[in-house]
Amino acid sequence: MTAFSATSQVTDDQMRRYAKMIYEVAGIEISPAKKQLLSNRIRRRLKETGIADFEQYFKFLSKLPTSHPEWDGFLQEVTTHETYLFRDESNWKWLRGEFLPQLQKDGNGSLKVWSAACSTGDEAYTIACCVAEGLRNPAAWKVEILGTDIGIGAVQEAQQAKFGERSMRLVPADLKQKHFNQMGGAHIWEPNSKLRAMTRFRQHNLLDRVTEGPFNLVFLKNVLIYFNADSKRRVIANIQKAMKPGSYLVAGAAEGISDLMDGFERIHPWLYRRT
Repeated sequence: MTAFSATSQVTDDQMRRYAKMIYEVAGIEISPAKKQLLSNRIRRRLKETGIADFEQYFKFLSKLPTSHPEWDGFLQEVTTHETYLFRDESNWKWLRGEFLPQLQKDGNGSLKVWSAACSTGDEAYTIACCVAEGLRNPAAWKVEILGTDIGIGAVQEAQQAKFGERSMRLVPADLKQKHFNQMGGAHIWEPNSKLRAMTRFRQHNLLDRVTEGPFNLVFLKNVLIYFNADSKRRVIANIQKAMKPGSYLVAGAAEGISDLMDGFERIHPWLYRRT
C-alpha cells in the first residue's frame, strides 16, 4: 500500500479534469467554488485505497470501467446528501389526499411508482406507507414501487431498510406503529412485510433510459440541482419516456426545471402532469 501524502486540495487543473470526468459519467456539475469540498471527498478515497495523491487517483479512476466498485465509492462521496422519511409534507398530503383517491376512481387496480435517485430508500418507503394507508383495499391492487440510485452502496442500504430515529423523526406516530417494526431495544426501525412487498431497488444512472415502466407516478427530488441544463434535459427526456400519459412527476421546488418541461403541465412548483 502506498503511503498517504496528499496535498491539501486539488489544483485548478485537477479540479477541471475531475469535474469534467464526473459530468461525463454522472451528469453532475461540480463548480470551481467547491474545490475544497471535492478535495475533502476525494481525500477519503485516497485513505481508503492507499493511493498517494489526487493526480494518481485521477489516473487510476480514469482507467477503470464505470462498473468498477471504486467508481461507486467515488460517486457516493461526491453525491451524498441527507434524506429522511416524510420529507416535504406537501408532497405526502397531495399523494394521500388527491392522487390516490383519483387513482382509485379511475384506476384499474395497478400502480407503478418510480423513486428516482432514491438514496437509502427513505422516499420509497414513505411512498409505500402512504399507499398502504391511502388505498381502500391494498390487497386488491398490484403495487410496484421501484427505487433507483447511482450508488450501489445506497441501493444496498435501501434493500436492508434499517432506519434510525433521525430518519424516522417526521413519520406520524400512528403510521410508525402500524407500518414499522422496532428492532429489539435499539432505536432502529424497519418497514413491515407489506411495505417491503411493494418495493424493490436497483442501481441506475439517470442519464440512461430505465427499462421498467410505464409509471403512474415518478419522484425526482433534490438531485437535478447538481445538473446543468443539458444534462437536466437528458434526464427529463428519459423520465418522460418512462411515464404514462396523464401521470405525475414530483420534483424538488428548487430544481430549476420549469423552463425545460415541454410535454408537461405545471400543477405546483414541485408537481407536473405529463400531457
